[in-house]
Amino acid sequence: MNDDDGQIRVLLADDQALVRAGFRALLDAQPGITIVGEAKDGADAARLADALTPDVVLMDIRMPGVDGLEATRRITASARLSATRVVILTTFDLDEYVFEAIRVGASGFLVKDTEPADLVQAVRVVARGDALLSPGVTRRLIAEFAGHLRRPAPTARLDVLTDREREVVALVAAGLSNAEIADRLVVSPATAKTHVSRAMAKVNARDRAQLVVLAYETGLVRPQAR
Repeated sequence: MNDDDGQIRVLLADDQALVRAGFRALLDAQPGITIVGEAKDGADAARLADALTPDVVLMDIRMPGVDGLEATRRITASARLSATRVVILTTFDLDEYVFEAIRVGASGFLVKDTEPADLVQAVRVVARGDALLSPGVTRRLIAEFAGHLRRPAPTARLDVLTDREREVVALVAAGLSNAEIADRLVVSPATAKTHVSRAMAKVNARDRAQLVVLAYETGLVRPQAR
């Protein structure tokens, strides 16, 4: 959904004007990235996302009124915004709100004091359709809260997957990249990518982050004991 000139279009959502100004100054200075709008709360973010159809929304999770979680729900539920990716901004790297945001379709999260270069890289990673969940984050965040689930969700959600696709989803949940999945299964990277893409399509996952959540919620994989 990039512009014809290849620009990654970013919407900023944060209730603090100084934070938005800092992110704007940083990102507007990068080649290939442009800020298309700023929102001061979740309602504003959802409205502007619908109007501007950005590639990436940098979303503060805690805002007055409509918060970032509800705004993420609205954006990810919109067919019009199926290609828009949401990155959650938080001051807490293990936050139940963050987990819920990923459950409903956010592509990952960043702590607000992340290094500028990491923020820029995150925008580029998410814009090309990858989830912003490193193996370490996958283990810590997803397993932390999935471990608190009362019981696995009905496994019928996985019935649409082939045995190989289930295996691939489990490897995604373990934090493996497509190249690492290919090595593990002794297939080509292209084949691994195809398996991941098909699994995502079958279970209506927006990206790999939702595959990870699905794997834990259905009991396909279990949080590791500490």
